[in-house]
Amino acid sequence: MIGRRPIEIVGGGLAGLSLGLALQRQGTPTTIHDAGTYPRHRVCGEFIAGLDDATIESLGLAPLLADALRHHEVAWYFGSGSAHRHHLPAPAYGVSRHVLDARLADAFVAQGGTLRTSSRVAEHDVPEARVWANGRRPGGSHWLGLKVHARGLRLETGLEVHLGDHAYVGLARLPGDEVNVCGLFRRLPPLEPRPGTPLTTPAPLRRTVLFEYLQRTGLGALTRHLADATLEPASFCAVAALDFQRLACADDTIRLGDALTMIPPFTGHGMAMAFQSAALALRPLLAYSRGQSTWPEAVRATNSVLRGRFRLRHASANTLHRFVLEPRRQRWFAVLSRARLLPFRRLYALLH
Repeated sequence: MIGRRPIEIVGGGLAGLSLGLALQRQGTPTTIHDAGTYPRHRVCGEFIAGLDDATIESLGLAPLLADALRHHEVAWYFGSGSAHRHHLPAPAYGVSRHVLDARLADAFVAQGGTLRTSSRVAEHDVPEARVWANGRRPGGSHWLGLKVHARGLRLETGLEVHLGDHAYVGLARLPGDEVNVCGLFRRLPPLEPRPGTPLTTPAPLRRTVLFEYLQRTGLGALTRHLADATLEPASFCAVAALDFQRLACADDTIRLGDALTMIPPFTGHGMAMAFQSAALALRPLLAYSRGQSTWPEAVRATNSVLRGRFRLRHASANTLHRFVLEPRRQRWFAVLSRARLLPFRRLYALLH
């Protein structure tokens, strides 16, 4: 590492940790700051759709995903109606963020990286060689994410998506007989939980908030199904101020993962995009670290490739998001799916 320019990453999620690990393996001294500690639960669908082999190889992810489940089919439920199944063009990985983040953190440290937990960095401080991978950017939003792990929950297939009134919930089977339950809801003020750590409110209240949201968005059948399962209290998480509109490629900074943009979660592609954004940033950052380019050149090169890779995908997902959220449009979605007229493979390719 002698003579290499160091890189600093703010944010120790999937994008930050995988990028840091890849940089360390290539001989670039890397420091990661994260506001939390490991392991911890996050609001996340916990299945990875659309993760390409090139990204896995570039970041060295294969050993970390070796025991992840492979999901080949997704079932869509419209309200209390029957399921409509679709075969996935490529398998989706089922893995807990609680496990995966900790594995990445351990691998990064084992590779010689410096990981500073409980470390906050001011957004206005933008020195050279600092990469932002610190998750969603605060902003006004009507959306709320809720997540919990369940045991003893029977699924028809490895992945299920239940559509409600301006809400949907994804169920993803995980290793160890767990199911991740993660929903996006239009915020209902009387039921607001406090977003943040899983233990901010008593377990019965967190369960009540989740079940009330399900009931009030027309997902009563799912509520009854969950009532028979065992919900893991420590896994309850909530997150607010979700913004799916922006692609934050600034002229003077590199932003990756959710700090770059949040793709609507019905795609199951957020985790893959975090990894892909890290892989796309790797070459320009290595060139900078080796003295082959300036920092402004590295920023321009990274943002150019990020825009080229994600702009159409992000815009397409936002357009289709309305058909997933709004009951009137969901009916058209259901009719087309039932008649086998929904071009699922074409839509999958567009979104992934």
